[in-house]
Amino acid sequence: MKYPMVFSAVLMALALSACERPPTVVTVPVAGPAGATGATGSTGSTGATGYTGAPGTTGDTGATGSTGETGATGERGKTGGGTVVIVPPAK
Repeated sequence: MKYPMVFSAVLMALALSACERPPTVVTVPVAGPAGATGATGSTGSTGATGYTGAPGTTGDTGATGSTGETGATGERGKTGGGTVVIVPPAK
């Protein structure tokens, strides 16, 4: 079983290597010197401008939020005593 497999591998390697040929370079002789360059062609016309699309619709207005609750009223302040605090001016 070993020999037929090795034999077929060698045979395939030889068959594939026989197909490869080095490339052949062929130079084509030129009849004469090149002629003068021709004139540049005219520019083509500009294409038509596309149509402007329709404007989109206006979106819906959002819902208004609910009003918050009013806070509780604070207690009335106490009347001041007879103590007076004097703050001297900074020097």
